[in-house]
Amino acid sequence: MTTAEKPLKVVVWDLDNTFWQGILLEDGDVEPREGVAEAVRELDARGVVQSVASRNDAATALARLTELGLAEYFLVPQIGWGAKSESVRRIAEALNLGLDAFLFLDDDPFEHAEVSRAHPQVRTAEFTDAAALLTRPDLAVAPGTPDGSWRRLQYRTDLRRADAEQEFTGTPDEFLATLGLRLTVRHAQPGDLRRAEELTVRTHQLNATGYTYSMAELDELRSSASHALLVAELADRFGDYGTIGLVLVEQGAELWTLKLLLVSCRVMSRGTGTVLLNHVIGRAIEQGVRLRGEFVPTDRNRPMQVAYRFAGFAPAGEENGVMLLEHRGGTAPALPAHLDLRSAF
Repeated sequence: MTTAEKPLKVVVWDLDNTFWQGILLEDGDVEPREGVAEAVRELDARGVVQSVASRNDAATALARLTELGLAEYFLVPQIGWGAKSESVRRIAEALNLGLDAFLFLDDDPFEHAEVSRAHPQVRTAEFTDAAALLTRPDLAVAPGTPDGSWRRLQYRTDLRRADAEQEFTGTPDEFLATLGLRLTVRHAQPGDLRRAEELTVRTHQLNATGYTYSMAELDELRSSASHALLVAELADRFGDYGTIGLVLVEQGAELWTLKLLLVSCRVMSRGTGTVLLNHVIGRAIEQGVRLRGEFVPTDRNRPMQVAYRFAGFAPAGEENGVMLLEHRGGTAPALPAHLDLRSAF
């Protein structure tokens, strides 16, 4: 899948002559361009996060967005007089999302060129009309997908966590201990399949293989006697992160194979991927079976490769271009003190 084909996770809007008609500092009563408000709400319902990169007076622009009833849809808006590429970078950093999942909308070709020069992986476009934007293949939504506005709310909660962490004066481990992290691992149910499919498509960095599965394929695996399809949910004192991980284990009589292990990048700093991997290791040891993991290296999933190595996996050959890693340790690492694991697996 090329960058241009990957689903977009974030749309960043310019304001003057893009989001609204005219220039705010010349006309304080600017109105959104035709179809823009509807497009913002529709993108939000699809689970697309939105932000702003605008050269403007921040207080004036945010006040106008609030008057229009649209300010709540934009996370970490970057409004000031600096380069748009720097604004996009700060948004990506705050949301902990890769720039290849960004679409930047602006009426000025110079701004497109400036952002593209600094961040070639960012897709850029001029907003022409809502229909053209909403019919982009990389913004498509599958029929029957539930309302995705929860994603924006979860990111807002993430930003509150980030603010609390920045204000905390102790070590990162000490901060984790204050969160009351609770990880729940359970067998996937029919209601989990839409989110599970989305995770296989959207998650690239903490993903051991990059395999994608349709809902139908996941449902078949969920019902298979020779497979365990597991979902992982995370919560803390700030609220629920939702379903943040997916595990697929092929279970033979003497050998288990991890076909899929992925964790949302949103929880990378919580150590959840390592905990999930160690939990599967522990279950394999309890059952007296060998444990292998399939691994397909990419330019982004090295953190997962490091996690396998530190968990005691060693190369065990290659099959159809897929690396095979086998666990060589006799015991599973202990659960970190900052996290409570609840598992039905």
